[in-house]
Amino acid sequence: MEPPVTALSPRPRGRPPRPAAARDGTRARLVRRGIEVLTEKGFASTGIDEILRREGVPKGSFYHYFASKDDFGAAVIDGYADYFAAKLDRWLLEADRAPLDRLRDFVADARAGMARHGFRRGCLIGNLGQEMGATHDDFRRRLAAVFADWQARVAACLEAAKAAGELAPEADCDRLAAFFWIGWEGAILRAKLVRSARPVDLFADTFFAGLPRQST
Repeated sequence: MEPPVTALSPRPRGRPPRPAAARDGTRARLVRRGIEVLTEKGFASTGIDEILRREGVPKGSFYHYFASKDDFGAAVIDGYADYFAAKLDRWLLEADRAPLDRLRDFVADARAGMARHGFRRGCLIGNLGQEMGATHDDFRRRLAAVFADWQARVAACLEAAKAAGELAPEADCDRLAAFFWIGWEGAILRAKLVRSARPVDLFADTFFAGLPRQST
């Protein structure tokens, strides 16, 4: 007696699904490219087609990785926030440097990065805050949270400076850190506008000169 014939499951139509690692890798590449382009051009002026074309990803594949352009924008904000937090930690947690020198080193590195790109790029978070902060509540909350995180990192560095005797005991490090980021973002915006490091230098010199120091 012949064995019963078992029906084969129908083969799925279309392309076979890509491995998760490949999908994640493509998504990460799109986010990195988005950081690069949005930092120069802004959210509204950047078309998804441009991002996909630069990465060689078919247009129809975009929605395999992101639910919408806003979802892509949120991923770009998160990706930039992670990148910049790591950059801050690299400088501000350098144990072999005095705390205020760590902050100066961060400023010098950021200044050099702007010069390397011809001052065409500024701060993605600051750019999007200006462009979208008043009209897009989800972006506004995300951007505010990023600034709060960066501010906390600088405040911790200033607290270390106070503990090391570089700042006066009464120095309000949270307030100083808030002032740093407010001034820094303005300086970065002006540097991008005039294609020069002079605004960054002026802000940094004024900030460090005005810090409350230990009396001698």
